[in-house]
Parts: sequence; structure tokens; C-alpha cells
Amino acid sequence: MVTKGAPSPPDQPLSLAALSALHRGDKIGAIKIMRAEQKLGLKEAKDLVEGHLQSHPALDSSFRTANRNAQPAGLFWLVVAIILATAIYYSLGK
Repeated sequence: MVTKGAPSPPDQPLSLAALSALHRGDKIGAIKIMRAEQKLGLKEAKDLVEGHLQSHPALDSSFRTANRNAQPAGLFWLVVAIILATAIYYSLGK
């Protein structure tokens, strides 16, 4: 177990949950998972996740693809929410 504030070894593997988060394009989620599981500080966990991405180009590519694919879906749901809110506003106002 790594104590808070202690430097983590660069070759320390990420947990399956953190790797799964990266495959979904959720880098922040992976950092949160590593902080909770390894009792790391924010900087140490961030460095660990980013170092892992840099040393595994295939995973980095997968992360970038998932992140790019997630952005349009979020925009879609934002537009849907605005349209629904507008429809509800007009239907209740009249």
C-alpha cells in the first residue's frame, strides 16, 4: 500500500476498474479510482494514470476515441433537455 504523498513507482499497474474507466474515456474517473484504491494524493494519482496512458499507446488511442465519441452524445442530450424544457415552459404558460 502506498501512503499519501509518497511517490508511486512508474510501473505500478492500474486496477481493472481504472483501466475500464479509461476505456470508456473517463480519465477523471480513473484518477478517482486510483486515489481511493491506492490512497494516493491527487497529483500522484493523476501522474500515475497519465504515465500509464503514455506508456501504453494502444490504451491512449482507445481513451482518445472513447472520449471523442462521448462528447457528441453529451451534446445531443443537452439539446434534448433544452427542447423538452422549452416545450414544458410553453405548455404550462398557456
